[in-house]
Amino acid sequence: MKANRMARTRWGLVVLAAGSLLAAACSSTASPGVTVRNSKAAQPAGSWPYPNANLANTRDAPGSVITSANVSKLQQAWTFKLPGAAVHSGPGYGSIAAVPIVTGGVVYLQDLNANVYAVDLATGKLKWEYPVNVPEESGPGPDGVAVAGGVVYGETSTAAFALSASTGKAIWIDKDLLNRGQGKFEIQPQVASGRVYLASAYGNGPGGGVLFALNASTGAVIWRFNTLLGPDKGVQSVGAGSGGAWETPLVGTDGSVTFGIGNPYQTAASAIADPSPQLYTDSDVNLNAATGTLRWYYQGLPNDFMDHDMQASPIATTVGGTQAVIGSGKLGFVYAMNAGTGKLLWSTPVGQHSRSDLYSTEALEHKLTLKAPYTILPGDFGGVLTNMALAGGTVYVATIDLPFTLAKLSYPLGSPIGNGTGEIEALNVATGKVEWDTKVSQMPLGAMTVSNDLVFTTLLDGFLIALNRTTGAVVYQHALPAATNSPIAVAGNAVLVPAGGPQLLGATGGAPQLIAYTVP
Repeated sequence: MKANRMARTRWGLVVLAAGSLLAAACSSTASPGVTVRNSKAAQPAGSWPYPNANLANTRDAPGSVITSANVSKLQQAWTFKLPGAAVHSGPGYGSIAAVPIVTGGVVYLQDLNANVYAVDLATGKLKWEYPVNVPEESGPGPDGVAVAGGVVYGETSTAAFALSASTGKAIWIDKDLLNRGQGKFEIQPQVASGRVYLASAYGNGPGGGVLFALNASTGAVIWRFNTLLGPDKGVQSVGAGSGGAWETPLVGTDGSVTFGIGNPYQTAASAIADPSPQLYTDSDVNLNAATGTLRWYYQGLPNDFMDHDMQASPIATTVGGTQAVIGSGKLGFVYAMNAGTGKLLWSTPVGQHSRSDLYSTEALEHKLTLKAPYTILPGDFGGVLTNMALAGGTVYVATIDLPFTLAKLSYPLGSPIGNGTGEIEALNVATGKVEWDTKVSQMPLGAMTVSNDLVFTTLLDGFLIALNRTTGAVVYQHALPAATNSPIAVAGNAVLVPAGGPQLLGATGGAPQLIAYTVP
């Protein structure tokens, strides 16, 4: 859930041969995590090697054995309880918002204080911890790590780092990525072809957020790309929070990388007085992966003043034999774009919408007459807040239905009306047509995850659910020991659920923990 954002200070570049300067400077005094095991449950075995399962971002679980025939047999195999210092001190985001990475028999996880944990997959026991303890004071992550070639890649609010996957010792730390006013990191990075792709979640004023490619071996910057450009008065006047990316990008097989970009974080008053497209906010931006040169962009919403974001991790697929990219975000539309040109192939609204869909365009055309208080739907928490999944010619989307009201035209964010509900929708990849739509009682925040004939997610108030991919019927529901607003991972015979979410809108929070459920 994106929220108020503030600038960060500039750090320098440090390359380490061994040891961890950052960890030493921010060392943890918390006790190690505690593991509780169930000897009667099967040991977890499997992999989830990328933030969204694969480089195509489909979130289709590799090698999963969990189906509708055995999902009811899921048992809690172990619970890893994070150290006390991992409890997030920021306002209302919980402790964990990132998906675990599972590879080589180890689970790698980062909490919202930027601490990294390596946990034995079979037993749930802590192998090592990289303590940072830098709270996400003004944003909810997701944060998280990527793993490639025996190296764990991640970031704090202001620095990127690489760790040995076997020991947790720092290999390099780059503290000079973000100049003053360029925001901070909240993204779970992606690694491919010797490059680490990441981005600041926002920027302050002209220039907006910054997209990066780093050398995976050294941390050196290969290229950077600003997400908010132009001489327009509207661009020059935007405040803290403009542009940037906070979900893992898509690394294409065509030598490109595609980021989903956030909103310009402007008020209705600014958008009406000085309307501007605010490129490249609320867009999918496709760059040459080696050089960072713009290849194409598709903007879902110009002149956004409703905190709507087109932030979801883009997905690679084909539409009618054409290579395509599926994008979405808090604006509540799903888009299919030609992967080579960015041309729109289809778009479909998902979840609940209101007349506010027209506000930004009408303001851009100098036609909007709006008085406060006013209500927007989708609101600041969604539309599509979490990542989609794709398998078998269908894309699965979780939406949040929660109107927001703004008391003044000068406010960039509003207040929710009641508690949020949501919907899980299945869209035909070829046409964008809705195949089924299932209502859920709380906000679905676990991202969508395909496992054979099932699609999983979690609800904010602490439920793991699975739906039949053909009908949309909920065929499994399990009460978790804590609230959750983190994506899950499905690895072989296991479902890995980070829990300990926020005390927010009907959720009761709970202790930070990673839970492994297995089928026999």
